Amino acid sequence: MKLPNLTTRIFLGMVLGIAIGYFFPDTGSGFSGTDLNILSKIFLRLIKMIIGPLVFATLVVGIAKLGDFGTVGRIGLKTLAYFYFATILSLVVGLLVVNIMKPGEVMSLPLPAKGTDTGVEAKKLTFDGFIEHIVPTSFIEALATNEILQIVVFSIFFGIAVGSIGAQGKIMIKALDALSHIMFKVTSYVMSFAPFGVLGAISAVVAKQGLGILSGYLYLIFCFFGGLLFFIFVVLALICLVVRIPYIALLKEIRSAVILSFSTASSEASFPQTIEALRRFGCSERIISFVLPLGYSFNLDGSMLYMTFATAFIAQAYHVPLSIEQQITMMLTLMITSKGIAGVPRASLVVIAGTMSLFDLPIEGLALLLGIDQVLDMGRSATSVAGNAVATCVISKWEGEFRTQPIQTDEVTVS
Repeated sequence: MKLPNLTTRIFLGMVLGIAIGYFFPDTGSGFSGTDLNILSKIFLRLIKMIIGPLVFATLVVGIAKLGDFGTVGRIGLKTLAYFYFATILSLVVGLLVVNIMKPGEVMSLPLPAKGTDTGVEAKKLTFDGFIEHIVPTSFIEALATNEILQIVVFSIFFGIAVGSIGAQGKIMIKALDALSHIMFKVTSYVMSFAPFGVLGAISAVVAKQGLGILSGYLYLIFCFFGGLLFFIFVVLALICLVVRIPYIALLKEIRSAVILSFSTASSEASFPQTIEALRRFGCSERIISFVLPLGYSFNLDGSMLYMTFATAFIAQAYHVPLSIEQQITMMLTLMITSKGIAGVPRASLVVIAGTMSLFDLPIEGLALLLGIDQVLDMGRSATSVAGNAVATCVISKWEGEFRTQPIQTDEVTVS
């Protein structure tokens, strides 16, 4: 008997997780849906286990095949230019939605008491701190802590060096190419556990939060997810239309990756699957291996949209008007300070807290979002996956390395 494809199994895991969480709420005694969260933790740990070696092997091979510093620099500049363009668009969409729908004013939520502990520290994000964060002191440490951006920095240097030493470099390229094939095979094993990870994540959220919290924040959730859907189906679609990428076909190809990230509230969870989907869709392997890892640190569109949306929402809730000039300042600040923070725990909330301090907004305001942050994170993670898939296709198209006819790969089947 043939099993349903991965997308169907993930969807079934979501439905079953909702049912278990609803019928077995977290009451503090006896079995509850939160007990199944261990399945989600195991799955996410398995994903983290393979990301470092996978990024290193594929990126080094890709860069070595790119050639010299000039080629790497050209593609790198195009990639970063697109990332900042997409970041500006996502930040603007977040501001437009919150200013038009005004959830902070419409909902009239009771404000948290002064001194409420949010568990989030408002850290001052500096340029020096950013540079120190992206440059590894040890490659082994970067692998051990899954610092994707630091792995990328080392891989760029290593890949260029491998490509520049001739015959000896080809031996290393062949070895790392074999390693990448092995890691894709390991990925296929890990992805078979994805439906159980989804079941555990969803059941834990529903059991702990309950479906009732959704009704209390229904308008806020509607506004935020409306902004995400606008970004996915209008903004990204227009980008693909201009660059002549078949967007509907792309969405069909990455649907499993998007659903997986949505259900686990983690864009990293679908990283290996997104790589394989883009290979099937027709993107150049060397472009995928270069652009996609960078995207997971520099191009988190869903999180960018959330940062402007959430900051302005809290200002509305506290009846603190933000002028156009202040909102532009906020957008520019977030555009700079939000880069490269993918490995920071609760990164979006940390950056929002830092931004709030610039406008004298009380840090307690974050408590307005903590109860539904997991739900909102599901949407922003899925949006970031779609945004990075489009980014990879755009760079492949600009470099003339995009196949018009998607192919089926025999490297690993994850669906």
